[in-house]
Amino acid sequence: MTAELATHRDPPLLSVERVRKHFAFTRGILFARTLGHVKAVDDVSFEIAAGRTLGLVGESGCGKTTTSRMILNLEEPTEGRILLEGQPIHDLQGDALRAYRTKVQAVFQDPWSSLNPRMKAGRIIAESLIVNEWGDAVRIADRVRELLLQVGLRPEQAEHYPHEFSGGQRQRVALAAALASRPKLIVLDEPVSALDVSIRAQMMNLLKDIQAADNVAYLLVAHDLATVRHMADHTAVMYLGKIVEQAPTAALFADVRHPYTRALFSAVLVAWPGRREEEVELRGEVPSPLDPPPGCRFHTRCPHAMPRCAEQEPALREVSPGHRVACHLFDNA
Repeated sequence: MTAELATHRDPPLLSVERVRKHFAFTRGILFARTLGHVKAVDDVSFEIAAGRTLGLVGESGCGKTTTSRMILNLEEPTEGRILLEGQPIHDLQGDALRAYRTKVQAVFQDPWSSLNPRMKAGRIIAESLIVNEWGDAVRIADRVRELLLQVGLRPEQAEHYPHEFSGGQRQRVALAAALASRPKLIVLDEPVSALDVSIRAQMMNLLKDIQAADNVAYLLVAHDLATVRHMADHTAVMYLGKIVEQAPTAALFADVRHPYTRALFSAVLVAWPGRREEEVELRGEVPSPLDPPPGCRFHTRCPHAMPRCAEQEPALREVSPGHRVACHLFDNA
């Protein structure tokens, strides 16, 4: 059996299976009435293998953050299942839930809001180890020193408060805190967008080095396509709560299929020499997730819309090996 075949047969670390998250929209206080539901995430499925990165991209409000919150077990799906190592995560309680918290961590966009300003860096990093009774004080202190070195900081900086670090250093502290319990999956929510351009590449390379060393998987939630292209093995594009295109990252960037993905790519500057994207101008505004359009949700803005696009929702189907698109333009592909 080849290594490639063995890897293909390995079960995924994380499975998201036909997940929906609908939020009730109400009016009134004492006698609140439900007027409808915001369909933040609507029938989303994907997998992440151990040691791999999935990039989740799309406009603000497309459902990326809600998806990541469900994976972090901060929100419960309205329908569908999320499994880590084959175990549904929203049924976990007690010790099993605490174990899950050690296996799945997060690094957020703004290190100012994610770090307690009243705690020293060493205590911030050690917090999850203390809560989960990882070891005695000496063992935890050794682990904190190890983590500071791993993320490119000095052990003596454990005594510094967040305001004593630069933005890039604060993000390194946040990463060290996420790595403390040796997680299997880290949700990276715009991890470099708040950093200066000069240090973004350093942070991305650090994340990749840590992934190679620890075999940790990443869910990379981002709007910056350059970051996704550099870090992600696979990329999923979301629009109005649905995945409209999904493929290995190299294949997606080489051959964009969905009209929305084309528009998304054409809206950013050319990131590498010799690459030219067709300029796509979208009409209208993003529809409300409270009342999404029938059929294809993108048809109200799509330059290639056909009559059936307003009536029939396209299935996410494979148009080439590993490359799936939800668009009627490829019904016969």
